[in-house]
Amino acid sequence: MTIIVYGASLSPYVRKVCVTLKEKGLAYEQEQIDPARLPENYQMLSPFERIPALKDNGNVLADSGVIFTYLENQYPNTSLTYADAYLKARVQWFEKFGDYELGPVATFGVFRNRVLMKLQRKESDEGHVQTCLAEKLPPLLDYLEANAPSEGFIVGEKLTIADIAICTHFANMGYGKETIDATRWPKSDAYVKRILGRESFATLIAQETAFIEKIFAKLGIS
Repeated sequence: MTIIVYGASLSPYVRKVCVTLKEKGLAYEQEQIDPARLPENYQMLSPFERIPALKDNGNVLADSGVIFTYLENQYPNTSLTYADAYLKARVQWFEKFGDYELGPVATFGVFRNRVLMKLQRKESDEGHVQTCLAEKLPPLLDYLEANAPSEGFIVGEKLTIADIAICTHFANMGYGKETIDATRWPKSDAYVKRILGRESFATLIAQETAFIEKIFAKLGIS
């Protein structure tokens, strides 16, 4: 039975799960869910109506972090964390850094106003975008710059969920026409480009970019 991911493609947390599945070599289907128009009985998949949700052979879960833990334990081949206690904790730390620090700024600050609000024909808050870019994002990038490797990955010697959780939000920020200033944060810029250039990310980003361009053209939005 195929794994099913429920959620909107442009969600960084849905993308986080899809990239995880791709990196683990697991086949899946994606069922598009519009957060603004949830289907009936969606609470059976996600009690608080959040995305993503996942169904696997009758096992139903919600929340990208919980879903990752399940996939890691259920399908341990091509592990995206470590057995070593310290390295595993570092992976968890940087996963949370992506989910809870970068997410509110890069996705819910920049992307939401520059893309999502336009798609919904709602007024965006450019002032909030500028506050995010000028005040909230720089300290996060300073921290990332201090920890980003010149080559390879954020923790240890292999790709982990930490890399996925961090870089998925920069994909969303990119849709909002913002990128990392490579002159100020060169290691961070190179690191994010390196991770987003992986096939697991690049395939999804190409599809999502085409979707955004199609809808913007249809709505007459530049």
